[in-house]
Amino acid sequence: MRIYKVGGAVRDRLLGEPVTDIDWVVVGATTEEMLAQGYRPVGADFPVFLHPKSGEEYALARTERKSGRGYGGFTFHASPEVTLEEDLIRRDLTINAMAEDDQQNLTDPYHGQRDLEARVLRHVSPAFAEDPLRVLRVARFAARYAGLGFTVAPETLELMRQLSESGELKALTAERSWKEISRALMEDQPRVFIEVLRECGALKVLMPEVDALFGVPQPAAHHPEIDTGVHTLSVLEQAAQHKQPLTVRWACLLHDLGKGLTPVEEWPRHIAHEHTGLKLIKAVNERFKAPKDCQELALLVGQYHTHGHRALELKPSTLLDLLQSFDVYRRPQRFEEFIAACEMDARGRKGLEQRSYPQADYLRGAATAARNVAVQPLLEKGLKGPELGEAIKRERLKALKAYKEAASA
Repeated sequence: MRIYKVGGAVRDRLLGEPVTDIDWVVVGATTEEMLAQGYRPVGADFPVFLHPKSGEEYALARTERKSGRGYGGFTFHASPEVTLEEDLIRRDLTINAMAEDDQQNLTDPYHGQRDLEARVLRHVSPAFAEDPLRVLRVARFAARYAGLGFTVAPETLELMRQLSESGELKALTAERSWKEISRALMEDQPRVFIEVLRECGALKVLMPEVDALFGVPQPAAHHPEIDTGVHTLSVLEQAAQHKQPLTVRWACLLHDLGKGLTPVEEWPRHIAHEHTGLKLIKAVNERFKAPKDCQELALLVGQYHTHGHRALELKPSTLLDLLQSFDVYRRPQRFEEFIAACEMDARGRKGLEQRSYPQADYLRGAATAARNVAVQPLLEKGLKGPELGEAIKRERLKALKAYKEAASA
């Protein structure tokens, strides 16, 4: 039995990056031998075991063969005869197909170290094209390591293009797709993830609503970058630079989908795009089964982001409706995330990345004014039910009028 550290742990150590997860491969062992040494089995599809002390995963060396469509369409073969090189060749990228023993002696049959030094993301073998999930994974790695100068090898991009055209991407489950998308959006340069997907044709298969934004013009007075797709990427870039959470990044990606539906003869104006986009945002949310908080914020930002930009002009009654829509009294954090998404939208414009956004503090102040309305005096008057609700609404409207007058003074 020989044990090797493989994959990302080896890659990141060689890059000088922090090592978080460690994967182990065991060569020359049987399931019975692993059990005899106290390892606990966890793999349903192939032999994976938990170390009796550390709890880390150890997998028997295995080969795989394509047997169906999609990510799960493989049969696996694990036996003591499977070599380390045979196990490594089934991996996606050369930089992920290296192994080292406990003395840090490197096994690198597919020149991963060379590609690390050249800053290239390159597939290990033609079998790369058998797994559609790898299109998303490579795009995610491109986003993760873009800051280090990594690019996708042309021949790998061509395989990704072939996969995108084959229909295989449609066999991916929502859960697997979302796992890669959500991780990619949380990288330092998530725009690269979208750019790579677009370059290989995967974006128009997975998110045609986002792909449709590229080439759609906007008024230059408000959007010096003109192109709606470019603007969307810039908004996502701002969200990453400002360390926004996943909910905000997802909303930033989807906020302008309605502009992709504007008839060409109406360009560059996009009247009511906030409302026309809602059905598209809902469709993307459902396609990937995004978490509920991501779904809700994306829809709210899509519908109300222009309200955010015009906050200082809004009538108190409109402002109150906005606050009610977000349920700021019970869910203040969601309104904070809306404000953040609006600010990223305002900054995601060519040459305006450093602009101030006074609307943010104004909206926070409005929420505080409405929230500070005391309910107890109304209860003491004996009000209840719908009558109480109307009274609270009147008092909040009064508070917002006073707030707006004070802010305008």
